[in-house]
Amino acid sequence: MSAGVRIEDPTEDELRRSMVLKWGTVAPGVIPAWVAETDYRLAPVVAEALQRAVTDGVTGYPADEVGEGPLGEAYAGFAERRFGWRVDPSFVLPVADVTAGVRLAIDLLSAPGALALPVPAYSPQLGLGATTGRDTVAVPFVSEQGRAVIDLDALDAALGAGASTLVLTNPHNPCGTCPTRAELEAVRDVVVRHGARVVSDEIHAPLTLAGAEHVPYLSLEGTADHAVAVVAASKAFNTPALRCAQVVAGDEGTARRLASAPKPQNSSWSELGVRASTAAYEQGDDWLDALLVRLDQQRTLLTERLATDLPLARVRPLEATYLAWLDLRAYGHDDPAAVALERGRVRLAPGHDYHPGLAGHVRLNAATSPERLVEIVRRLGVALA
Repeated sequence: MSAGVRIEDPTEDELRRSMVLKWGTVAPGVIPAWVAETDYRLAPVVAEALQRAVTDGVTGYPADEVGEGPLGEAYAGFAERRFGWRVDPSFVLPVADVTAGVRLAIDLLSAPGALALPVPAYSPQLGLGATTGRDTVAVPFVSEQGRAVIDLDALDAALGAGASTLVLTNPHNPCGTCPTRAELEAVRDVVVRHGARVVSDEIHAPLTLAGAEHVPYLSLEGTADHAVAVVAASKAFNTPALRCAQVVAGDEGTARRLASAPKPQNSSWSELGVRASTAAYEQGDDWLDALLVRLDQQRTLLTERLATDLPLARVRPLEATYLAWLDLRAYGHDDPAAVALERGRVRLAPGHDYHPGLAGHVRLNAATSPERLVEIVRRLGVALA
């Protein structure tokens, strides 16, 4: 981390003005720790890029950016520096957001058949089947040394029964797990055996914490012809309002099929998002390194406070993201998020949003100030006791 680069914590009043969903929709006195946005000031390189663009009047339609342009080059450089993954810039296609990119890939590339979806799952993924006209087959995780690992037998059964596409989340939201190379290779082998496709949501890849390694699925041998990655700067640099993600193809044929999508199927990404993402990918390494240090500190602080204030809580090892998946069943509440809001004035994401019917779980966003995180856990402990 370069000297002088630091993560800045806005005041609550500033957050209520800037974070219109996370902070703007909760009552005064409630601390929000639910939606996956960070409570930190915008990275200066991103803010400066946006200010220049607005000064220049860049508020019109974006360039197509298909097979050329700065965004693909910027992401390719970022992927090689951060993950050791060599990406052809011409295989990088802009989309409005990651969910739109996953949907586009399924629509254009996947054979007929159900979606195999590991659960718990990022809540918008639970609706992918309905929006793409497919059934969804839940594939459970198994626990290995406390880590969430895809049940390969269940995946094999799902694909064997006709599911054609695995929707992979790497790193995983909400479990916070960063799959190892061996785990991903095992998944690949099952997928290849069935001739299935993988759409890998890798939006949280830049947020891999110390002690873990992000392995892009497309970096594995034997994946280029059956997989795409969907990536974005929006989680690491907190820019979801700018509407810009990217689908990365593994080979030229896949890239051509994605680029051939008619405008109604892939449009509405933002030129401001392109400018911000390009700046983040090209110039944001020092700030991102500082963010990872802060998130590592928050991870340690969360572990300490849970041991003190919520000793019966069980939590998956947080290897990536800033989202902790808490098993609070020992406290006897089916919906601990509702109890936390009513009694503790803390808003968390309920577990049933990620796995319908699942009781006793919550997702907690730790990307805030240390003082707020301490207060969140304290309030949660009082509410559930």
